[in-house]
Amino acid sequence: MSFLSRLFGTQADPREQWRPLWHRVVEEARDPDWYRMCGVADTVEGRFDMVTLALSLALLRMEKDADLAPHTALLTELFVEDMEGQLREAGIGDPTVGKKIGTLMSTMGGRLGAYRKALADEDRAALADAVRRNVTMAQEDEAEALAERMIRLDKRLSRTSADELRKGEFAA
Repeated sequence: MSFLSRLFGTQADPREQWRPLWHRVVEEARDPDWYRMCGVADTVEGRFDMVTLALSLALLRMEKDADLAPHTALLTELFVEDMEGQLREAGIGDPTVGKKIGTLMSTMGGRLGAYRKALADEDRAALADAVRRNVTMAQEDEAEALAERMIRLDKRLSRTSADELRKGEFAA
């Protein structure tokens, strides 16, 4: 979408079709069970880690579907938009927002790669190690529980149709 189209509102924003999924990703990341039962720290850092974890799983699901794969960038743009708003709300000024967003995207990319490989290899130990490196834990010994719950969510997403995903619905 061109800048002028967005500025003058001549075209619908293509990201809007993915907003229900983005909201569902955030809702999943806020599920108290991640914090209570899996040992994720209930802090700003822990919550960010859970957003990137849930987003990674949604993006990996989209990558597996030829019709959805081209739209992963749109979902990622919603993540960036939200994170930028959060940074500004926290008082971060214009000169540093871009750098912080770049750092967040680099972090997101690293996590996505680690989770992609461990899940594709069905390597529970590698996934638990990735969790230890990438998620702020209140209880370090809970990494295996978090990895197991990630695997269950990944399987639910695999059973979710493309239409359900667009609507922000995850299979049971």
